[in-house]
Amino acid sequence: MEPTPEQSPHHAYPDHWEADVVLRDGGTARIRPITTDDAERLVSFYEQVSDESKYYRFFAPYPRLSDRDVHRFTHHDYVDRVGLAVTIGGEFIGTVRYDRINDQGRPASAPADEAEVAFLVQDAHQGRGVASALLEHIAAVARERGIRRFAAEVLPANNKMIKVFRDGGYTQRRSFEDGSVHLTLDLEPTEKSLAVQRGREQRAEARSVQRLLAPGSVAVIGTGRTPGGVGRTVLRNLLASGYTGRTYAVNRAFDEGLATLDGVPAHRSLGEIDEQVDLAVIAVPAHRVPEAVADCGEHGVQGLVVLSAGYAERGAEGRELQRELVRQARSYGMRIIGPNAFGIINTAESVRLNASLAPESPARGRIGLFTQSGAIGIALLSGLHRRGAGLSSFISAGNRADVSGNDFLQYSFEDPDTDVALLYLESLGNPRKFNRLARRTAAVKPVVVVKGARHSGSTPPGHAVPVSRIPDATVSALMRQAGVIRVDTVTEMVDAGLLLAGQPLPAGPRVAILGNSESLGLLTYDACLAEGLRPRPPIDLTTAASPQDFRDALAEALADGTCDAVIVTAIPWVGENGEAETGDGQVLAAALHKAVAGGSAKPVAVVHVEIGGLAEALAAASSTAAPRPRTVTPAADRTQAATTPSTGPARSTAPATPAAPEAPTTPPVRPGPGSPADPKAGPAPEAATGPGRIPAYPAAERAVRALAEAVKYAQWRRQAAVPGKIPEFLDDTIDEPGAAALIEAQLATAPDPRGRPLTHDEARELLGRYGIAVRPTLPAPDPGAAVAAAGRLGYPVALKTTAPHLRHRADLGGVRLDIADEEALRRAYGELTDLLGKPAELLPVVQAMAPRGVDTVVRASIDAAAGAVLSFGLAGAPSELLGDTAHRLVPATDRDAAELIRSIRAAPVLFGWRGSAPVDTAALEELLLRLSRLVDDHPEVVSVALEPVVVAPHGLTVLGASVRLAPPPARSDLGPRRLPNY
Repeated sequence: MEPTPEQSPHHAYPDHWEADVVLRDGGTARIRPITTDDAERLVSFYEQVSDESKYYRFFAPYPRLSDRDVHRFTHHDYVDRVGLAVTIGGEFIGTVRYDRINDQGRPASAPADEAEVAFLVQDAHQGRGVASALLEHIAAVARERGIRRFAAEVLPANNKMIKVFRDGGYTQRRSFEDGSVHLTLDLEPTEKSLAVQRGREQRAEARSVQRLLAPGSVAVIGTGRTPGGVGRTVLRNLLASGYTGRTYAVNRAFDEGLATLDGVPAHRSLGEIDEQVDLAVIAVPAHRVPEAVADCGEHGVQGLVVLSAGYAERGAEGRELQRELVRQARSYGMRIIGPNAFGIINTAESVRLNASLAPESPARGRIGLFTQSGAIGIALLSGLHRRGAGLSSFISAGNRADVSGNDFLQYSFEDPDTDVALLYLESLGNPRKFNRLARRTAAVKPVVVVKGARHSGSTPPGHAVPVSRIPDATVSALMRQAGVIRVDTVTEMVDAGLLLAGQPLPAGPRVAILGNSESLGLLTYDACLAEGLRPRPPIDLTTAASPQDFRDALAEALADGTCDAVIVTAIPWVGENGEAETGDGQVLAAALHKAVAGGSAKPVAVVHVEIGGLAEALAAASSTAAPRPRTVTPAADRTQAATTPSTGPARSTAPATPAAPEAPTTPPVRPGPGSPADPKAGPAPEAATGPGRIPAYPAAERAVRALAEAVKYAQWRRQAAVPGKIPEFLDDTIDEPGAAALIEAQLATAPDPRGRPLTHDEARELLGRYGIAVRPTLPAPDPGAAVAAAGRLGYPVALKTTAPHLRHRADLGGVRLDIADEEALRRAYGELTDLLGKPAELLPVVQAMAPRGVDTVVRASIDAAAGAVLSFGLAGAPSELLGDTAHRLVPATDRDAAELIRSIRAAPVLFGWRGSAPVDTAALEELLLRLSRLVDDHPEVVSVALEPVVVAPHGLTVLGASVRLAPPPARSDLGPRRLPNY
């Protein structure tokens, strides 16, 4: 919306203040500046506000706005006078305004840094978090315009408004003057205000997904009149799943006399439906979607699942259609899954929703699944079904123009029916936010991720997201830092998900292996070693072992305090007639179930070869216990954990004799196409993701890899329970104001928005402000200058080239070390120029020798999407070729720094490998923390490379440093809540 000429020409309409937000109840609204075109909207809005709310706003009866009021409240200069409005469907539901004032409370201009603020929210929308969202956004606007404090006068009876100010988390002062409460808020964000903001964001976004997954009613728009087609398929699947809510079929082409279709009411439009429709599944051609969305918005639909294709996956024209679709839906307060989506599923007994193209609903389980690909979604649903696994929820987001993996994490974090979150992602729209949400979720339940499009170098079609320049290896390292279990394939995702959802977390890496095949046991043993586990020698029960032998051996292993997990290997055993018996899987499963029936605190996995029915029988529950809490047993505590009372349907203990599995391992019989489901249908079966269910794997490597991921995740959980710290001693040796002054002065000389690199001396001075000493170098344009430089520095010295193509390339002969005297220096200079070229090309320098040690590289860089990243590795071509570099997000804690240097594969070199002296890793950790602090305090420092850093047994020396400054990229994660606009 553009300003009119009546507005101040020197203050353009600030379109970057526009934002879509999720309100407390999960609906969306738009926040934007008020313009002179809004006069009629303002008057209409005010007429719908109650007399009581008007009284609270103006401290007196104020039935209507005068023309002067309307002019004042719609004319702003966007600096000293600013008004924001919250809109739904283009109409105002709330407003906020600030006016800059001086010390006497009168209108003022900059440099006055205080403003008077006032809110007004329509009564019908109070309680939805409208005022809280407005406070976040108007505070951000004020800070941008140089305002540091808000003043507000509130009547004592206006408890809601007082609460908005009090709960915002800002530093405030309160007094009672002339019958009103006078509040002053400092607008500088605090740790509390940021926590409040993120807490509100989590609850709102989780609620927005919950509204989509648990609607009270569903309309399928585009339901075909004849069997077949996308819309009719979704309607059939809804009915077959036993959906507990109301269902409607909608198609404008229906005959006027058609009352029902497949047993549900049929309508030509939503307007014909007398009741509220919560969710609309849109399955019409793309050119008809806007009409359907408008119909939904005008009739109060809360959310959309758009199955229609023909959007951003088709190119630029489709991308614009997709943006318009999101804008249109959000203008009505609706969120979208899709377009080009596969659909959603919720197996909760109170919902039983299958609004997808999946022909069968998965069994009820404890795994939540999000995928950006319909094809991968089909593969995952099929794979989980074959393994007897069930889901709590499923979202296939297609082009994920709105609802994303971040929203799914918000939902999974607080969903009591989800124990494990599985995500297949092809793009990360907001990596900073993803890492923050993943870390918080992983602290209470596992998050397993497969990242597609890792090496394509481009965003998948339909995914319009900010471009990140960081390599995939760095993304993987940052996910690990956040506690995310990243695997490479969807098969590994299912393998890990089954173990994590059905078994307790291991207390350590010690693994007991037992079974009736020596060879399979040895394969498992080798796989454990390859994955960094600590296996005990396999226990061979021999091929004559009976199910009772397996039960006894497993019970003994579970009671043994010297192991943390058990892997059972099994091959068909030989019967009395000398023939292999392959059909007694249920007998063996029953024996294993009995061994773990006591509620062992150790995970158990089974590797089997051609034992019929074993995997299915193991997938059946053998306990009436509710899911065990996702706690982590300390490594020192090897006692068994107690199970908790059941809150779910009772299940009998598996018998010791051959019997059918206790729970169906295939989906129950569903009504055929065109037949409505029985609304009184019983609960969907629970599948292989709960207590007593033992995951089975057809190969040792797969079971061990899943267990290794669980071990690493459990270790992360234990460490995350006691967060790292940033040492206080750093504050005494850091000159933050001095560094800020240097940065401001250097950027003032660089009008290029891309910034500029610092010279060697400039970099040394800046780094020195943070206690990072860089060994000086002196230029040596000729042999005489080299000798003079060595005289100043003192022998022994090093002679190095600094030409870009030779920098840090000792393998090309551009470095001469341990030069002891003038004669050796002149000789080395001549050899260097004879070999590599003229001094003007080589740019040689002289530097004093550093103590011997291990050459390392420390870097920090800012990625526009992911944020600041700290990196560490050994110097040299081998580490670079092998990609042996570790990464952590900034700000780094003492624990991050310690893990960083220990997580590279070449780390043993630092700790006395092959008899060498261990180096001073404490000094290295301090250097990492200082650099992390520098880039965190000053986002203008967009890249730093310290190379090489020679770490000796006592202390370290930074021999080279390069620094680049630039205007910092915008930090969307620190601003007010807003939905992304792709």
